[in-house]
Amino acid sequence: MSKHKFTEKQRFVVIRRANRHCEYCKFPLDYSHDNFNLEHIYPQAKGGTHELKNVALSCNGCNMGKRAHIEWPDPLDGTLVRLFNPRIDSWKAHFKWSEDLTHIIATTPTGRATSVLLELNRSGLVNARKGLIAIGAHPAQNKIT
Repeated sequence: MSKHKFTEKQRFVVIRRANRHCEYCKFPLDYSHDNFNLEHIYPQAKGGTHELKNVALSCNGCNMGKRAHIEWPDPLDGTLVRLFNPRIDSWKAHFKWSEDLTHIIATTPTGRATSVLLELNRSGLVNARKGLIAIGAHPAQNKIT
C-alpha cells in the first residue's frame, strides 16, 4: 500500500481543527520535540479513506500506540469496544483530567480501551504535563479539552 501524502493545505486544516493539540492525549504541538502525524482514524489497511473526516492530529506516541486498531478490550471486563474517535466523540465524554492535571482519567469503556492502548499516561507525558502546568501551557489551563 502506497503512503498517501497530504497537502500543506490539508495539514493546515487538520492542525487548526485540532487546535494544535494531539486529539488523543491533548499534548500541544508547539511544545513537542517530535513531529505530529495526520492519523487515519479508520485505518487505510481496513478500508479507511484519506478524507479529512477520517483524519486526526496525533502525536507520535499516540499514533504509534494506535497503529491500525479501531477497537481494543475494555480493561475492566475484557469486552471489545471501539476506540475514541475525535471526529464523532467528545473528549470530555470519555476522559477527564486528574485533580493535579498530570493524568488523563478514562470515564467510559471507550475511554479506558483508548487510554490503555495509546498509553495516555505514559511517564514522558506525565512529566511533560508537569512542565506545561509550570509555564501555564497545559491544555486544561487553556480550555483545550
